[in-house]
Amino acid sequence: MNAYTAVFGLSTAADADHMTDALAEQAPTRPRLLVAALGAGAAVGVLGGLIGLGGAEFRLPFLIGLFGFVALQAVILNKALSLVVVIAALPARLTAVPAEVVLSHWAVVVNLLAGSLLGAWAGATWATRMRSSALYKVLAMLLVLVAAALALSHFGPLTSLTLATGPRIIAGVIAGFGIGVVAAIMGVAGGELLIPSILLLFAVDIKTAGTLSLMVSLPTMLVAFARYSRDASFGVLRRNAAFLMAMAIGSIIGAVIGGTLLGVVPDSILVPLLVLILLISATKVWRH
Repeated sequence: MNAYTAVFGLSTAADADHMTDALAEQAPTRPRLLVAALGAGAAVGVLGGLIGLGGAEFRLPFLIGLFGFVALQAVILNKALSLVVVIAALPARLTAVPAEVVLSHWAVVVNLLAGSLLGAWAGATWATRMRSSALYKVLAMLLVLVAAALALSHFGPLTSLTLATGPRIIAGVIAGFGIGVVAAIMGVAGGELLIPSILLLFAVDIKTAGTLSLMVSLPTMLVAFARYSRDASFGVLRRNAAFLMAMAIGSIIGAVIGGTLLGVVPDSILVPLLVLILLISATKVWRH
């Protein structure tokens, strides 16, 4: 049963690959749906803020499981929302980390972008060519990957690898490509993968790594967004503009709240809970 039917009492005859156009055009005008989008965005923002990420990994299952968007439409919406959150977060991060510190690590950003920009284009291309049934499976596996990355990054301090300059550059390009693919297919910023990669490969502190990850994420997401704009499914943004704005506002508000609560909930409780949420979400998306 489609979540619109279950939550808002709407009927739908959408098949496995396409959500009903009437549903996409009419449902976002319903006040209850906009309130739900605002609330879901806020919940996701709080979760992301608590761990210092944008929370798009948690938003994707909401878009699919609660709001009933098919896989590719959910990814495109998630990508648009991720862009809004990253653009909103970047100025705050730059005030926390001096510009001269960020500029001193320009080579890290360039190194990762050399791979992530290509990966973003490739990932978005693959996503648009997959059948929905296959894309659901891929998204479920990537949610498990994100859960593993989240668990590992909080399990203990990451020790940087001792690599010569040449191998480090090659590893950075390869890591960037893989992260670009994952970020494009899921519609996320990729911070949960970028930050550990920066810590491991380039030995910078965690606060600087968070800012550098945003510097890599923004152009990487723009490339994926540009690729998605060439697909017919990109029209989901126009049809759901009000929904998109409501969830974006909720995400930003939630991220601020989550950031203020940072440290209140101990990692020993928070991280296992978030990993469990991602694994449950992965199971539901797999079975979608």
